[in-house]
Amino acid sequence: MRILGINSIFHDPAAALVVDGKVVAAADEERFSRRKHGKRPVPFSAWELPEMAARWCLQEAGIEPGDVDAIAYSYDPHLAARGTQGHDKNWEQLRTLYAHRAPYFLSTSLPGIDAGSFRYVPHHIAHAASAALAAPDPGDGDVLVLDGRGEAHSHLSGTYRDGALTTLSTQALPHSLGLMYEELTEHLGFLRSSDEYKVMALASYGEPRFLDEMRKRVRATEDGGFAVDPIDWGALAKARKDDAEMTDDHADLAASVQTRLEEVLLDLASWLQARTGSRRLAMAGGVALNCVANSRLAEAGLYDEIWVQPAAGDAGTALGAALHVAQEAGEPIEAMPGAALGRGWDDRELAARLDAAHVPYERPDDLAATVADALARNEIVAWFQGRSEWGPRALGHRSLLAHPGHPGNLERLNAVKGREQFRPIAPMVALDHAAEIFEGPLPSPYMLFVHRVRPEWRDRIAAVVHVDGTARIQTVSPADNPLVADLIEAFRVRTGLPVVVNTSLNTAGRPMVDDPRDALECFGSAPVDLLAIGPYVVRRRGVFA
Repeated sequence: MRILGINSIFHDPAAALVVDGKVVAAADEERFSRRKHGKRPVPFSAWELPEMAARWCLQEAGIEPGDVDAIAYSYDPHLAARGTQGHDKNWEQLRTLYAHRAPYFLSTSLPGIDAGSFRYVPHHIAHAASAALAAPDPGDGDVLVLDGRGEAHSHLSGTYRDGALTTLSTQALPHSLGLMYEELTEHLGFLRSSDEYKVMALASYGEPRFLDEMRKRVRATEDGGFAVDPIDWGALAKARKDDAEMTDDHADLAASVQTRLEEVLLDLASWLQARTGSRRLAMAGGVALNCVANSRLAEAGLYDEIWVQPAAGDAGTALGAALHVAQEAGEPIEAMPGAALGRGWDDRELAARLDAAHVPYERPDDLAATVADALARNEIVAWFQGRSEWGPRALGHRSLLAHPGHPGNLERLNAVKGREQFRPIAPMVALDHAAEIFEGPLPSPYMLFVHRVRPEWRDRIAAVVHVDGTARIQTVSPADNPLVADLIEAFRVRTGLPVVVNTSLNTAGRPMVDDPRDALECFGSAPVDLLAIGPYVVRRRGVFA
């Protein structure tokens, strides 16, 4: 079967294509529209479908819209009862109406699509499938989903046996760990449903002195769920507006909420594991992007293996919905082949784009060596290679690279990207050297856990060590990403460091670079020294001589 997965109901609209149980393509709409997160998560935006991402997925596979056997939509409006607590009382009915009309919207934007082939997949079922069915070595195991909200719930825990999900617990709205974290994000002056990762970074600068209050308000329940009572954020720390100064109160509040989130996550996982006895766990939902909480769960040892969907947020439900429909149809499901599921260009196409831009470029005999030389000179490199990543993390395909041994590169890169200075930058590390430098779950190919940096290495790679002595690492193996592995090895030979700074190739408020035009625009507008695009390099001194 050819199954097109669609997410569009809340935020991060995305499309994914599964053919005969195999993941062929997946992409966020933001990479095409250049609008961060695709759209705002308000009820009256639910009609905005990922038209460009869906069209590209079909083109990538050489499939016409009329050849699609099923459309898997990651929300079931029949489950969203009017008047449910936690819904927007003024606008929720519009969101539901748009979901009911989605088949007709899509058939209009993609002529040939059969509106009758639509399949509504419950939101948290789609999240669960995106993790458990896409995981390496698919098999029996538990699944944990936590996010802001679905149709009427904010949490699902269950177990997969022979590809079928048994749901063991759910949590009804308005109780939601995800919405709680969103509320805090907004209270701290950031954009909710967007900037929650900033709160996680800020938490490391604070002390959890409001933890007792949070424990009164947020608690696990005996049925595998939890309760979140209303929180008067202003009584704990004054609301931060616009670009007002961040205070100790703000950092302490972030630390308190982060700690309580971790504690409740442990309670939920303990409840689940006690009922199944499983040693494998898959996770999805926006809360699963909280790599600090993931690491605390891994350290607890409840499970031998924890796998988090790289696109754990709502974008991933496009893939999960398609996999769920394929599984229900009895098709054998193959593990997700990795995160490089987006657009790519061959050497000829890249050269044509560079020629059209009238920029001088060269094709070095050894790209990895050339880039390693630049990094060793403490230059910043824009790295554009292969197919773009699926999910919010730069994983060595659309990245900014730098030398980790210069502490000033943290401030330098945050300035280049226009980011807050309290935010960390991440390291890519050769898998063979990871254990000697970092303590934590290995391998870690998707930057979904944090690791403690061993004391003897903290000064050597100071740029990537967060204030709490940790780093959110990406391990790289030659089998999975040979070009990046060659680059890291070439850099190690020159510097003695098997680690390279890796942050996303974009500037603040803009989606990650996706196509060559985006890369050239970013290169031209930011003080980047070298652009490595496919086998070619563009030097800043050559362009702006």
